Amino acid sequence: MLTYPTILLDLDGTMVDSAPGVVSTIAQTLRELGEPVPDMKELLRWVGPPLPESFEKRAGFSPARTSEAIQVFRSHYIDYGVFDSRVFDGMGEFLRNAKKAGAHLAVATSKPTISATIMLEHFTLSPHFDVICCAADDESRGAKHEVIEDALRGLQDKGLPTDNVIMVGDRIHDVEGARVHGIDTILVRWGYGGPAEWEQAHRVVDTPRQLHELLGVPGSHR
Repeated sequence: MLTYPTILLDLDGTMVDSAPGVVSTIAQTLRELGEPVPDMKELLRWVGPPLPESFEKRAGFSPARTSEAIQVFRSHYIDYGVFDSRVFDGMGEFLRNAKKAGAHLAVATSKPTISATIMLEHFTLSPHFDVICCAADDESRGAKHEVIEDALRGLQDKGLPTDNVIMVGDRIHDVEGARVHGIDTILVRWGYGGPAEWEQAHRVVDTPRQLHELLGVPGSHR
């Protein structure tokens, strides 16, 4: 039996390993702007949060400089960066099995709508979801609590239950965003978070098989 009838899922670092494309495009953006490029370990910390937040907090950019960086990043990422990614092993199976078991699924990602939609359709993940909620393409609305709010409203508009919901993600932003709405969280260790972030989640899993078991989704043999 399903532990939660409604499951919200993050995209980058949870369902899809998008780090190669995101990191390479961030590096290219910084080079074009004449800025220093951090090492790979630091760049991986940029993956997951809304991109304006990363440019402002990690690069120290002003709002105007951040807007310029976003434009450069977007022009390159849509062309090729979005495709430099892969679905994490076992996550396609999880989505299929969860849907088959009767779960209501929603994407809640801070990735902008165009790039998230391209990615979901490229990997044929879209049909598994009742609702897909992303950040605005102009980055005006993309905080995790905002996209979770949009996902809950979208589910409610379709008459689907939102009284027993779980958020599955990989970063502290997923935990904090879900907390605003009183939602429990599961963080996956195969994503881009670390121990300090995992400690804030209600539960942590190491494999999609464990995710199956924790959520009462039958069918995983991995």
